[in-house]
Amino acid sequence: MLYRRSTRFLMAAVLALAFLPALAGELTVSAASSLTQAFRDMAQAYQTRYPEARVALNFGASGALLQQIARGAPVDVFAAADQETMDQAEAQGLVLAGERRDFVRNTLVLITAADSTLALRRLEDLGQATVTRIALGNPDSVPAGRYARRALEAPRLWPVLQAKVITTQNVRQSLDYVARGEVDAGFVYGTDAALMKDKVKVVLEVPLDIAIRYPVAKITASPRGEEARRFMAYLASPAALAILAHHGFGKLGP
Repeated sequence: MLYRRSTRFLMAAVLALAFLPALAGELTVSAASSLTQAFRDMAQAYQTRYPEARVALNFGASGALLQQIARGAPVDVFAAADQETMDQAEAQGLVLAGERRDFVRNTLVLITAADSTLALRRLEDLGQATVTRIALGNPDSVPAGRYARRALEAPRLWPVLQAKVITTQNVRQSLDYVARGEVDAGFVYGTDAALMKDKVKVVLEVPLDIAIRYPVAKITASPRGEEARRFMAYLASPAALAILAHHGFGKLGP
């Protein structure tokens, strides 16, 4: 069942690439899955402030979005969930160093189903025999998965727990698996867990040695450079920051 669902997610990503809009005057923003609700509200507020603007949104795992852009998808602005993905975009010449900036931060949490009786108070507890399946995003393409792997590697738990790991196509799929009770636990962002408070519970805020900071940048080949820069500037406005805070995202620290 999990395999078939992963395949459907992959097919959906391919279709999204094929049908990305490229209408004249329409700004296309590709953003990490964890930004879905916030950016939908953001786009609406932006279009209200600038009635002449039209924003098309495309969501997915940051790595998958990067692959779409590299293959020529008509994207103007890219918002990733980690620095590594944006570094790759910069290395490929898809964005310029001078036109990327961080705009918000998040946390990584470990969740279980709301009715779970598992006692998980630290990462080491995932080694219990009662924990058989752990959902996390594919570390090769999903930032949340990379953060989770990094957190598990620090106490040398990754080799021990790999056999229990169910990799997902994006962080929202991990959330869905936990909510449905198809896995025992999962790694998601704090903002994602807040979307299903009635179905999942946070058992641990995962300790990390780096902050989860989301970068955004204009795509170098975008023909709508000025509009892209205006949208990015809007992300730093009080109105946009209020929307992000409403959805649980934190302000940038030092």
